[in-house]
Amino acid sequence: MATVLPAALPDSPAERLAALFDVHYDRLYTLARRMAADADAARDLVQDTFLRAARVPQSVPQGHANEEAWLVRVLINIGRDQWRRAAVRKRHGAAAEPPVRAARDHEAALVARTIVWRALDALPPRRRAVVVMHEIEGLTSAAIASLLGVSAITVRWHLAAGRRDLARVLAPQMEESR
Repeated sequence: MATVLPAALPDSPAERLAALFDVHYDRLYTLARRMAADADAARDLVQDTFLRAARVPQSVPQGHANEEAWLVRVLINIGRDQWRRAAVRKRHGAAAEPPVRAARDHEAALVARTIVWRALDALPPRRRAVVVMHEIEGLTSAAIASLLGVSAITVRWHLAAGRRDLARVLAPQMEESR
């Protein structure tokens, strides 16, 4: 006697994860691309985010806005953990600086991009996330606050402090280019 497995439920965890992926992948990848050093690292961040959702599917809240906020928080937390590990490796000399590969005609743009990303890397993770989401993604303070689960005042504080920190880090490069 053969055992017949029931058909997958319409709201099975696998189907829900597939739906989450279809709906939120582009948004998460865009954010991850702004936060990560390259496209591969961004894809890894997004993949790790969906793996976290797959491991504990019941922790993902229902509703588009709540799902997005949860996934963005997870992505930022994973990125923050990676930045912390990289900082520890760098302090202990285990991490080498990635080489800058540039074509001659794109060299100036790549140098500027590298300088800005290094300056962003110097920011604490939450402050960096706020600056990236506001300055690059174009999100409002209220939207960032909702995604990160903090108050708008906290977002504005991190944004102001992040801008000051970036100005301080970038000041020597700006003077060199004059």
